[in-house]
Amino acid sequence: MADLARVADWSAPYRAVIASRIRAQRSYPVSFGLDLFGSLLVGVTEFAEVWVIFHNVSVLGGLTFHAVLLVFGLSNLAFSAADLVVGHIDTLPTYIRLGTIDAFYLRPQPVLAQLMTSELSLRRLARIAVAVAALVAGLVTNDIEWSAAVVAMLLIAFVGGAVIFAGLFVCAAALQFFLINGAELTNSFTYGGSYASSQPASVFPSPLKALFGYLVPVVFTAYLPTLWLLHLPGPAGLPAWLAWFTPVAAAWVCLAAAQLWRWGSHHYQGGGG
Repeated sequence: MADLARVADWSAPYRAVIASRIRAQRSYPVSFGLDLFGSLLVGVTEFAEVWVIFHNVSVLGGLTFHAVLLVFGLSNLAFSAADLVVGHIDTLPTYIRLGTIDAFYLRPQPVLAQLMTSELSLRRLARIAVAVAALVAGLVTNDIEWSAAVVAMLLIAFVGGAVIFAGLFVCAAALQFFLINGAELTNSFTYGGSYASSQPASVFPSPLKALFGYLVPVVFTAYLPTLWLLHLPGPAGLPAWLAWFTPVAAAWVCLAAAQLWRWGSHHYQGGGG
C-alpha cells in the first residue's frame, strides 16, 4: 500500500496537467470537432494513397492490397499511439529558441516527463480510428489461422511498434539540443519512418532496407509481423521470423533515445548559452 501511495504521489502532478489539457480541449466543442475532422481527413488521405497505388497494381513488393491493409493498420496504429503520448515533444525546438525550456529545468520533475505531459492532443484519436478500421479490415479479409501465437504477434507488433516510434520521437527531440532549426531533418526519421513502415520493405533498395531494418527499425512495427501472420517469405536480410525480435528492436531504440536525451539535456546551457 505504501508503494502504491508513493506512485500516486509521484504521478499526481502529471495527471493534473493532463486532466487540465483534456478539459481545455473539451471546453470548445466546435474547435475540438474541427480538429478531429482535420486529423481524420489526414488519416483517410494517407489510406487513399495506398488505395490509389493498388488500384493500378495488384501486387506490390509481394503483397496484395489485403496484405497491405495489415501493414498500414499496424504501422499507423502504433505510430498514432506514440504520437498521442509523446508526439508533441517535437515542439522542443520552439522552447529552445525562445528560452522557455529553462523553466522546465527549474522544476523538480524530469524535463522529458514534463514535456511528455505538457500537451495531449485528443484530435490524434481520429487517426487511431482510421488505423483500427484498416487493421480490422486486414484481419477479416486475409486468410489468417488464428491461434495464441497470432494474438501474441499482434500484441507484440502494437506495443513494440508504439515503443519504437516513441523512442524515435525522443531521439529526434534530443538532437534539437545540438541542431539549429533541425526539425525538418529529424522529422525525416520520425514521420518519414512512419511512412516507410507502412510500405512493403521489399521494394526498398538495399541501403534503405538496412536503414529501416536495423538502424531505424520501423520494419518491425508492421511489415515483418504481417509477413509472419500471412506465412510469406521476407526479402534478403529481413526474414519473416525476425518479427519475434520486435522487443529487441524496441529496446535498441529506447537505449539510443535514453543516451541521446542524456547527452542533449546535459549539453543545453540555457537560453543565452
